[in-house]
Amino acid sequence: MFKQDTLEISRDCDALLIPSGVKISIQKGTLVMITQALGNSYTVYVNGNLARVAGKDGDALGMVILEEPDVNAMDGTIKDKVWELLKTCYDPEIPVNVVDLGLVYECEVIERAAEDNEVNIKMTLTAAGCGMGPVLVADIEQKLRSISGVTDVKVELVFDPPWQRDMMSDVAKLQLGML
Repeated sequence: MFKQDTLEISRDCDALLIPSGVKISIQKGTLVMITQALGNSYTVYVNGNLARVAGKDGDALGMVILEEPDVNAMDGTIKDKVWELLKTCYDPEIPVNVVDLGLVYECEVIERAAEDNEVNIKMTLTAAGCGMGPVLVADIEQKLRSISGVTDVKVELVFDPPWQRDMMSDVAKLQLGML
């Protein structure tokens, strides 16, 4: 988690409105408050709304530019790379990644041809009424499309079985003060 006083955006930058996932532009000079800095992105409070700013635009917030890990330089299968990138996806309201929260129920890689793979993710949310779904889905889809050889990504939100706290890893429970 991260809390700070109001600051002024130093240049125009793109963001995703939370919870809709709609792309917006935050104009230079706009006042924002950073509410969370995790997973190579920043969540900001701007004009009465929350928005997610990509780490690559951290300089617009006066912060360090956060680079995405180069998953394509990593050893392992496409599925290994998918899991590594999923660990960089955070709910804008909870400072734990979606894997450790236990939100990812299934990860399937379908090889259709050389360098033509489809990734299918089945995941849930911490509550069926949680409005963060579109933001999480957009973040996951964007990140997984960066893997060489992945040409299609489908993220399906499911609510059966319903998420429960015991689905979290011990790492998540420790981060949230539940251990």
